[in-house]
Amino acid sequence: MNSGSYNIFELSQSCQATVIPGGQPMLLHEGEQVVVTQTLGGSATVQTSMGYLVRISAEDSAALGLTEPIAETVLAEGAPFDMEQVMGQLKNVFDPEIPINVVDLGLIYECEAQPLDDGTYRIEIKMSMTAPGCGMGDVLKNDAQAEVTLAAGVSEVDVELVWDPPWGQERMSDAARLQLGMF
Repeated sequence: MNSGSYNIFELSQSCQATVIPGGQPMLLHEGEQVVVTQTLGGSATVQTSMGYLVRISAEDSAALGLTEPIAETVLAEGAPFDMEQVMGQLKNVFDPEIPINVVDLGLIYECEAQPLDDGTYRIEIKMSMTAPGCGMGDVLKNDAQAEVTLAAGVSEVDVELVWDPPWGQERMSDAARLQLGMF
């Protein structure tokens, strides 16, 4: 399944979801039918029978009846620290409304590695949202932190939401613009 396919699923169990774009929690009930609009970065975006657009986390994706997790990142243990791997992990974080990762959307304003005394690294990230009122900020912030923690040699991750400068479409990569038909 990918962002281009729309599939109807009946939830095999109740699960938590997050309303898009407000960020409020919502309980979806076993047996409810949802339309899956996007499965990227380990989470699913679905439309409920009541018309709500919600995000189901990777942890709750079993409610969709999927036999295996939507996405799983496997990194080699003992691999050396690599900043490209950190950025690659951030590319596993997707805006739940737009099928583009936060790096290509231009939401990552800064990503720096600070070496620690134990030989590992602390990653400091400044990221924004496409709109200041977006309630998904904490969700995407937590996703970014979880993904970067998986990178080899990373022991600490600090993600800060920033609003200055305001995000604009000019921050998007050429690939993102092409995917969204903005050329």
